[in-house]
Amino acid sequence: MATTRSAHTVWEGSLTEGSGTVTFDSSGIGEQAVSWPARAEQANGRTSPEELIAAAHSSCFSMALSHGLTGAGTPPTRLTTSADVTFQPGTGITGIHLTVEGEVPGLDEAAFNAAAEDAKANCPVSQALTGTTITLSAKLA
Repeated sequence: MATTRSAHTVWEGSLTEGSGTVTFDSSGIGEQAVSWPARAEQANGRTSPEELIAAAHSSCFSMALSHGLTGAGTPPTRLTTSADVTFQPGTGITGIHLTVEGEVPGLDEAAFNAAAEDAKANCPVSQALTGTTITLSAKLA
């Protein structure tokens, strides 16, 4: 069964001097302030499209890796994933780096790295971002 998730943003003012609020409609988890300075300079308590992409990518990758490991008979105890999305004003998103550390009983480093590479290539967010260079660092705890 297909699902659709929704969010909306209200923006007021120019790009560099304006600001907005993104609202998470599907989950109802609230609103977050967004602004150009939060995107291109310091966050200062506001989010950015890149931070939202990082959240989506780290959670999707973790789910894909957990699913792959479980399917291979080595379910993880814990996966800690971070996603760093690099934004260059005037150019756009120039890359995403995923870092994962896993606790997976009975699995060696090589098998963990192979599973992580598979999750990187096949998680739906990675697939949606195929126009972006995605790199990965993976290690067992």
